[in-house]
Amino acid sequence: MDDRYVEVLKAIAEPHRLRLFWLLLQVNERICVAEAMDVLGETHYNVSRNLKILLRAGLVRAEKDGKWVFYTLSPQDDTFHCSLYDAVRAIHATEFKEEIKRCHLRLSLRQDGRCVVGPGSPEWEKICRAETG
Repeated sequence: MDDRYVEVLKAIAEPHRLRLFWLLLQVNERICVAEAMDVLGETHYNVSRNLKILLRAGLVRAEKDGKWVFYTLSPQDDTFHCSLYDAVRAIHATEFKEEIKRCHLRLSLRQDGRCVVGPGSPEWEKICRAETG
């Protein structure tokens, strides 16, 4: 058996990476570490580590844009990856309702489609306070 299948399945078998991968599949946007940190409430170390594991598995790709590195899904057209993507997409959105809401809020802080604020910024904190009442 080809080890790359094992690596891909291992990569998404961890709950935090699965949540991150699912989010990328659902929002269909490129996301930088700072944005993922705010959306998922994770540390820089954890988000970076999880994205690197997804990158090594070939599930995402990285693209530098200014001071940010953005991650997007790797285009895949083979049966294995298409089926895997479909299986992860099939996880019902109610499982990740908060993440989707927070992601749309966080992406609303972009200017011209680019991240302009770091994690935990005053702008982000203000939006979070407004959302919680």
